[in-house]
Amino acid sequence: MNNLPVIVLDFETTGLSPQYGDRAIEIGAVRIENNIVVDRFQSLMNPGIRISSFIESYTGITNPMVAAAPPCAEVMTQFAEFIGEHPLVAHNASFDRRFLDSELGFIGKSIKNSMACSMLTARRVYPHAPNHKLGTLVRYCGIYTDGTFHRALADAEMTGQLWISMIDDIKDRFGIKQVPFGLLRKVAKIAKAKVPAYLERIAHAQ
Repeated sequence: MNNLPVIVLDFETTGLSPQYGDRAIEIGAVRIENNIVVDRFQSLMNPGIRISSFIESYTGITNPMVAAAPPCAEVMTQFAEFIGEHPLVAHNASFDRRFLDSELGFIGKSIKNSMACSMLTARRVYPHAPNHKLGTLVRYCGIYTDGTFHRALADAEMTGQLWISMIDDIKDRFGIKQVPFGLLRKVAKIAKAKVPAYLERIAHAQ
């Protein structure tokens, strides 16, 4: 049985909360099928508001860059087609979900796609990592990176590789043949101390 496709996404934004008027300025995503990245989506987008100097220095995305980019509505229309009804993954998923729902709301769209948080899952799969920031986990798992962080496609690529790493490690450690999206999503919600016993039960049941 093959794993169903998942979309791993990342937003760069003008701030922390769409509730307070913050907007998306870049979206990056990868489509993973059977533990391989098979497609990518990336675009800067023009939110129609200025980016602060802090966000410019943090992301490297400048006001002239977004001024030359297509409007958010155009990019999000294309991105909605890219994700379809596939399950979604993001690192600190609650943040990305807020911006995804907000930006889709501006164009009159809403989605019901299931979403998993790679950070919460990694806390259970890699409890001994120094911390569970994306950059730390990339180094901890030996995932290749060119050193680019806080750009949407680079972060989505690394999150995708982290997702694949967790699947492979669970398979190797527990002898589980298939680790579908739903299983990793369930692991993220289980108390850390109970995760090994839960995965052993899954292995025995297969």
